[in-house]
Amino acid sequence: MNGRQRIFSVFNHRKPDSVPWVPFAGVHAGQLKGYNAQEVLTDGKKLLASLLEVNHLYDPDGQPVMFDLQIEAEILGCELMWAEKAPPSVVSHPLGRSLDIPDELPQENDGRLPMVLDTMRAMKETVGAHTALYGLVTGPFTLASHLRGTEIFMDMFEHVEFLDNLLRYCANVAETISRFYVEAGMDIIAVVDPLVSQISPRHFKKHLTDVYTSLFEKIKEMSKFTAFFVCGDATKNIEAMCETRPDCIAIDENINLLAAKKITDQYNIVIEGNIPLTSHMLLGTQQDNMQYVIHLMDAIAPDGNAPGNLIVSPGCDMPYDIPVENVVGTMQAIREPDTTRGMLANYQAQEYDLESVELPDYQNLKVPLIEVFTLDSATCPACGYMKLAAERAVEELGDAVRMVEYKITTPENIARMQKMGLKNLPSMLINGELRFSSIIPGNSELIAAINKFRK
Repeated sequence: MNGRQRIFSVFNHRKPDSVPWVPFAGVHAGQLKGYNAQEVLTDGKKLLASLLEVNHLYDPDGQPVMFDLQIEAEILGCELMWAEKAPPSVVSHPLGRSLDIPDELPQENDGRLPMVLDTMRAMKETVGAHTALYGLVTGPFTLASHLRGTEIFMDMFEHVEFLDNLLRYCANVAETISRFYVEAGMDIIAVVDPLVSQISPRHFKKHLTDVYTSLFEKIKEMSKFTAFFVCGDATKNIEAMCETRPDCIAIDENINLLAAKKITDQYNIVIEGNIPLTSHMLLGTQQDNMQYVIHLMDAIAPDGNAPGNLIVSPGCDMPYDIPVENVVGTMQAIREPDTTRGMLANYQAQEYDLESVELPDYQNLKVPLIEVFTLDSATCPACGYMKLAAERAVEELGDAVRMVEYKITTPENIARMQKMGLKNLPSMLINGELRFSSIIPGNSELIAAINKFRK
């Protein structure tokens, strides 16, 4: 089998000759050719050269062409802030003070779509015969949050009809973009909705079940496979996601893949994930990554055969600075598991220095302290909106509260997270107490929580 055939075999629920491998190399692709994030996300020639380098170095079975959840938002009027080593972030929300639903849908010549579509066609022609190509579309809830801002979490209680209409509009945008990507040659349409992890199953079923079920049906009518991509601790919503009938659900390190696979297998849905992005891929050793993959595959299939309904990939868009050798080691572990087991005979896991972490004296703080732990608010939408919720509270309360963000992109912050006993990201603590984990609070809810700690 070649890579494309291997991916198709899994999506058709047949046992592949080996576990498929899909590196989510978005801005990381630029690192391979010396281009920064803005260059690789705006210049078609540089994007194509970077993607071809990913295909050459990492031998993927499947490969995304563009990993940028701001493409649709930019077209619809959101302003972006660009970074050197991360995708852009949304810094303005056209519907932040409006309850008017847009009615225009994107056209093929809008924004960066011409560049993206040209690159997709070029990738299809160059590597499409042996690599399954993913077209990534921003999910309705995340796109709605880009347009509305953090107000969207209050809309669930205060503007329910508006929210439902906005989500239907955003689903129409997703369907439109999906059609463009299908026509450009994409094999799998992955609807990426990180903020799904930030709502309850009750709200998912109330606002998103019908929207997603209809969206996936329409994509399948285009004769393409579908994937539902979520970030953060969406454990509570896995079954609700399955009920919308995607072909695949992709998850990150916040979710126990073995436990989630028991649910997805009941629905005969492929599960994809979930190599940890920071502790392993960014900051770990090559052996850390190889061991993680071997342990994952052995836990799922102790008999050593390639398990069904599984694709191994990073948990989300790979950070720019991930060492190439870590990705190559991951690929080798998937391709040659028996040889890799021998190489790991004397493996010892990396340990973090918890003793070096100094925690604040929470009992004697002059004002409440909000600590927001994120994968990286610049690259993770759910993390970004949790940080924005904290910043909004700080703006309202002024000097009566302090806030700090800990990005889990350094060994020191991973050690801090472990010392605090945190299990999931993003998380928000007030005076050292975990108050919100994978749930973004509304402003009034957060202010009330802060006020409990004010002296």
